[in-house]
Amino acid sequence: MGDRQVTGVDVTAAGRLRALHIPGLPVVLPNVWDAASARVLADAGYPAVATASAAVTAALGYRDGHDMPADEAFAAVRRVASAVTVPVTADVERGYDLPPAEIAARLAEAGAVGCNLEDSDPATEAMVDLAEQARFLAAVRDADPELIINARIDVHVNGNRSFDESVQRALAYFKAGAQCVYPLGLPVDDIGRFVDAVGGRPVNIAHGPGAPTPAELAKLGVARVSYGPGLHRLLMARLKTLVADLHDTSPYDT
Repeated sequence: MGDRQVTGVDVTAAGRLRALHIPGLPVVLPNVWDAASARVLADAGYPAVATASAAVTAALGYRDGHDMPADEAFAAVRRVASAVTVPVTADVERGYDLPPAEIAARLAEAGAVGCNLEDSDPATEAMVDLAEQARFLAAVRDADPELIINARIDVHVNGNRSFDESVQRALAYFKAGAQCVYPLGLPVDDIGRFVDAVGGRPVNIAHGPGAPTPAELAKLGVARVSYGPGLHRLLMARLKTLVADLHDTSPYDT
């Protein structure tokens, strides 16, 4: 990957992605699912592109939750990364049961400089033991120290919804080498105190219906705002409407 430092400034794609994670000035990532959607985001001026596993799997005809073969998952990442010049971070669920070193190697080969990794079992939705997940993240990090890991915390969607456990996991994941944590489903009222509880480190919050705007999340100290499969679902709903109306209207007139 060549020299990573020039006059003290990290100029790699990983460095650019890392630098975007500023608490209180969040990077906004409307997640994509293929090369075409990635180009739209890059052309619109977004400084990075993130994939959403649920959108990618839907686009390729699989179910979310490790149903997609690893080869297809990383091939999709490769197509996205090949389509844009901005840094790419990939949602790879929990790594498709691959060893940590292989996850890191496949991400690098595909052109991704960051990834999301979940802490619940994709098959059972049970929470993975905290210590086990921390070891897993540390192993991925050790395999590629430049990789930007966004550690997803599923306590509020697949666990006991404990704020304290979410914070405990976040701190453990930062210690293991994650650059950002992603408490999926964290109640809006808890976002500010979660950011405070993890010492102001980078926190990713999902934007969805009824969620605070990115500007409001910035005031709470959030460093990253993602949309998950939201855009893909909105577009598919719009496509259904267009298809239903084809007999009476032209889609080119809308």
